[in-house]
Amino acid sequence: MDYRLLAYFLAVCEELHFTKAAEKLGISQPTLSQQIRILEQRIGSPLFQRIGKKVYVTEAGEILLKHSRNIFHELEQAQAAFNEIQGMQRGRLRIGCSGNHLLTATIMAFHAEYPKIELSVAELATEETIEGLLNNQLDLGVVFLPDEDEQLVRIPLYKEKLLLVVSKDHPLSDAEAIRLEDLVQLPVAMLPKKFYVRHMIEACCEQSDLLCKPVLELSTLESLLQMAKNHVCGAVLPGSYVEGIQSSEIRCIPIMDPVPQKDVGIVYRKDMFLCQTTKTFMKQVTQQFLSESKDVTS
Repeated sequence: MDYRLLAYFLAVCEELHFTKAAEKLGISQPTLSQQIRILEQRIGSPLFQRIGKKVYVTEAGEILLKHSRNIFHELEQAQAAFNEIQGMQRGRLRIGCSGNHLLTATIMAFHAEYPKIELSVAELATEETIEGLLNNQLDLGVVFLPDEDEQLVRIPLYKEKLLLVVSKDHPLSDAEAIRLEDLVQLPVAMLPKKFYVRHMIEACCEQSDLLCKPVLELSTLESLLQMAKNHVCGAVLPGSYVEGIQSSEIRCIPIMDPVPQKDVGIVYRKDMFLCQTTKTFMKQVTQQFLSESKDVTS
């Protein structure tokens, strides 16, 4: 099968819009439609279905999509291996993480040392990162570690703990800690349910037979921080995020009985070829967290 036709097919799958896919590929929309028809003739089944103005992938298309991603993944792995033999560095590293703050220091250090390596870092929910790894859309993840998976390698980095963040004018601003049963009685803002931070607090609530009901749901850590800083309400945030923020406007209060906590670490596919660039980035991430751990305990 023509490699180019599969590239066209993947572009349409990603955009679900023929005109946008054609622009992305640098070809005309009629040319792209013709190439997809040729591919459908070879497959013997339609790959896309139009309902109104929307484009959907058919059952045959879903099957081809899965195998096409595997084909491109294997080609990328082969190229990485060839580059390794020739003493070259990988040109691109795609990373999903549960908060860009986790990798900021590593990204700056890595880019300064290897400026020709393209780093693509996406802030995603843990499940989205895992899906991206399994679908060959990401190379590495730095996330809340999932359960053991036969397809993934897991490397723990540190244990994340959640904190209640309030403004300096909040009645609890001088509190040394807050019990979970008291926290759920307060007006607080949290991430939506798709994020693991929310799963952590809800799991603790379920364990203690408590109901978790935030007054606000916001999709970024920065927006939650602003709610706390401006005295709108409290916010439940990862300790790793707020410890890097120097502000006299907020107070961070540990949550206890129980403590919402979960291991964060590196994940990647077991069948992935680890080129030197990938190994170096992973080593720098590990050293960063090891160094931060020593700073905390010293």
